[in-house]
Amino acid sequence: MSAGKNTQHEQPTTQESVEADSPETEQEQSAGQAAAATEPAAEAVQDSENEALMQDLEQSQKELAAFKDQYLRARAEMENIRRRSQEEVAKTRKFAVEGFAESLLPVRDSLEAALGQQEQTIEDVLEGVETTLRQLDRVFERHQLEEIAPEIGAAFDPNLHQAISTIASEQEKGSVAQVLQKGYVLSDRVLRPAMVMVSAGQE
Repeated sequence: MSAGKNTQHEQPTTQESVEADSPETEQEQSAGQAAAATEPAAEAVQDSENEALMQDLEQSQKELAAFKDQYLRARAEMENIRRRSQEEVAKTRKFAVEGFAESLLPVRDSLEAALGQQEQTIEDVLEGVETTLRQLDRVFERHQLEEIAPEIGAAFDPNLHQAISTIASEQEKGSVAQVLQKGYVLSDRVLRPAMVMVSAGQE
């Protein structure tokens, strides 16, 4: 009988088991309720973040469209500037040639007038040629066309002079010994270099 009593004391009743399990069940219920309450808040935060991202995306798309429009406008403007520049260069070249040609007309008139005179002395011919040459010099000066006429003994400049050959000369070696043909410069641009003989020094 003592063994039976011990068994009764050691085994808890069903009511005690329920009472022992009931606190854990309440904690689980509380956790479930807390989780259920947290889910709407998390969804609200997620919705707010999504809305903010969508607004940022929409703003970025608007800025991109504005930049694209500015780029297209700038590109069109650059194309217009390039076209106008080409037209201005073409007009400048055209009118520059026309201006130079117009300046040469009086020179041609003088030559034709000189040839039209039947009886002329040598002095008259020389005077007419000198007058025509002065006219041509004024035309060159007006259009910034200058001579390249180095002096004998001047240093040879490969940018302005073209050496035909070297000759023995009293001039310093490497200097201009003789000028065969004048050169010309138009606005600092060499049209034709002067043809010269370069001194090889004294033999």
